Amino acid sequence: MTEPLDDLALLALQIDSALDARGRIAGRFGLTLATCNGGQALWIGAEVPEPLARELAAAFDQAPRPVNPGDPPPALERCAQLLAAAGGGDALERAAGPSYVFPPGARLASEAADAAIIASDAPAAERARIVNPGNWEPIEWDELIAGQLGPWTIAVDGARAISICHTPGPLTERAAECGVWTDPAYRGRGLAAATAAAWLPLVRTPDRRVFYSTEFTNVSSQRVAQRLQLRPIGWTWRLYRPLRGAGLHPLCSLARTRQAASQVAIVTSSP
Repeated sequence: MTEPLDDLALLALQIDSALDARGRIAGRFGLTLATCNGGQALWIGAEVPEPLARELAAAFDQAPRPVNPGDPPPALERCAQLLAAAGGGDALERAAGPSYVFPPGARLASEAADAAIIASDAPAAERARIVNPGNWEPIEWDELIAGQLGPWTIAVDGARAISICHTPGPLTERAAECGVWTDPAYRGRGLAAATAAAWLPLVRTPDRRVFYSTEFTNVSSQRVAQRLQLRPIGWTWRLYRPLRGAGLHPLCSLARTRQAASQVAIVTSSP
């Protein structure tokens, strides 16, 4: 049985699978800030030089906590200035949004009886007939369907994938992340919640927390969290320099190839 964790510890567990042995965000120039009612925490990218990492940590330690978890952390702008000054002119991207956890013992019922849902543990022939909706690279899609990128469930209209719930990051013994997408022509029918409800038993274990996160601008995704009755635990704020391969599943072979090429290019162009 999982031990009780406060919200800050849950946010730390959610990001843990992205960290290297030093506790840095693997392959990343940038940082992530987490805020919740219990406090705030900082994680720094592995590609940030050590002197700059110390400056970022000091700026974070000296800044006050935000009044509300959804407010931009006071440390954010100072950290952005420090990263931008050291970024060689490369623009930093920003992202922010709420994080949620699936309540322990939750049993979710599918609300989309008019759509068939195929799971990653279905027979290979049934999985192979699902057509790439077009927003996955062909190699990435093949690896998803083969189960190499983690468990998934897909709602189909015939052979057409109309809603997908997948595991967008590494699945660990203690944590899993829920990622959902629905074809715009099929939105508003509860398909995202239905695929998530079917996906949850594939990843849930007595020792694993299951998380869901989204961008603050993605109101539809936040409605999915409400439909699933997920518990909000806080917000994350991210500053980062994009790598080639961004947008691909991090376990996809194509993402690893492109990211390696991007890191080589950064090293080669450094003075």
